[in-house]
Amino acid sequence: MGRLILWFKETRPQFLFLSVVLAFLGTAIAWYYGSFNLGYALLAGFGLVLTHGSANAINDYFDYKSGIDLHVVRTPFSGGSGLVPDGKLPLGHALWVGVVTSVAALMIGVFFVIVSGWQLIPLLVAAILCLVLYTPVILRTNRPEWSPGLGLGILPIMGFYFVQTGRYDWVVLVASVPSGILVHNLLLLNEFPDVEADRMGGRKTTPVVYGMEAAARVFRIATVSVYVWIVGCVLLTVATGRVVMPVYCLIALFTLPLAVKAMRGAGEYRDMSRLVPALGTNVMFILLTQVLLGVGYILGKIFPIS
Repeated sequence: MGRLILWFKETRPQFLFLSVVLAFLGTAIAWYYGSFNLGYALLAGFGLVLTHGSANAINDYFDYKSGIDLHVVRTPFSGGSGLVPDGKLPLGHALWVGVVTSVAALMIGVFFVIVSGWQLIPLLVAAILCLVLYTPVILRTNRPEWSPGLGLGILPIMGFYFVQTGRYDWVVLVASVPSGILVHNLLLLNEFPDVEADRMGGRKTTPVVYGMEAAARVFRIATVSVYVWIVGCVLLTVATGRVVMPVYCLIALFTLPLAVKAMRGAGEYRDMSRLVPALGTNVMFILLTQVLLGVGYILGKIFPIS
């Protein structure tokens, strides 16, 4: 039982709530546009949780292999699980957890290809490439934060819509953009405490390549762009009469105070006592914004504005 608990902890379950939120938002969007299957939603959500857990375990494996895990400043929000460097879990077990969870997630993906359509295959291939190549390859290229933004932001929203409807739609791509930016920002700010370890390990994250001040500026611009995107989509809906994003999605603006705190904290990167609380605020901002967007789609379905 103790070993099973360690394997579970290796997936970093405290971070998997992001996948639950993405499942909620993607399903809410699909329901808004007329399709909902609870069984499919739950199964796809479980598949995404497995994928996310796999990415975390594989990341831990490569971080230890490269020596990065031996130099990171571990925080509650960054630095990996710590199980392997602390000697609580053999390195091979971390890889085993990553492989088993990814295979299980792939089997769920194959099921949805069968029941929803072969058009899901390109999305699954892109997601697999983001998962497999992120730590060993993509992190060694400039500005790698795009990969989790795509693989754990945009693609899941589109995937949840597809498994419910059997099709893609441009409005869903539009709806997925805030999630892509938010997940990009989640990884970006979490890289701040690890900048020296990442530099030693040959990673080319934004803080490493462009410096902390530039990275903080990118974080602030991306954060503001989330609100600009949401407001712009709602204004297009009002101006054209064609739903780009339901007006109720403006409730996501209630997270603005959290966003401001996170942006201020990003500028305090020299002081860990201020940076670490900003990491937590950023997590709350990212999760709550997507939850409120999902609520906006649900309200739009229940109380349509003609």
